[in-house]
Amino acid sequence: MKSYLLTLCFLVSILLTYAQKLPYASLQTIDNKTVSTKTISSKEGLVVVSFWATWCVPCINELDAISEVFDDWKEEINFTFYAVAIDDARTKNRIRPMVKGKSWPYQVLIDENQDLKRGLNITSMPFVIVLKKGEIVHKHTGYSQGAEEELYTTLKSLSK
Repeated sequence: MKSYLLTLCFLVSILLTYAQKLPYASLQTIDNKTVSTKTISSKEGLVVVSFWATWCVPCINELDAISEVFDDWKEEINFTFYAVAIDDARTKNRIRPMVKGKSWPYQVLIDENQDLKRGLNITSMPFVIVLKKGEIVHKHTGYSQGAEEELYTTLKSLSK
């Protein structure tokens, strides 16, 4: 009976994850243009959203590692990648200079009021989600060297 309940709980958690949509929020580009999460969710193919902050060393390491393999991934997989900065008022002035210095090949957005962060109940960084047809199909928290390969494997399997 216990194993049946555990299995049922596991399946329900998977279904809830797959049924979750990206909450509505307005984000800013580096050039101060507004992008809504509705626009992000409606993209064709897979959509990767990586939440980061200028003070989060693992976040920056993850984005740097993905940047190095990004072009190779794009040759094989149809996906769009967004790096969403969640810096607060004390550190948000560091975002634009850091992004310009890094020259990351993906779009960087700013969650100025942390509305999206709160909407997804993000409590630790870095935090990555993958959307497929507007629904969250994968979540991952934290980063260690080589974790970008795990994300690549996930994207490959979801792109089929």
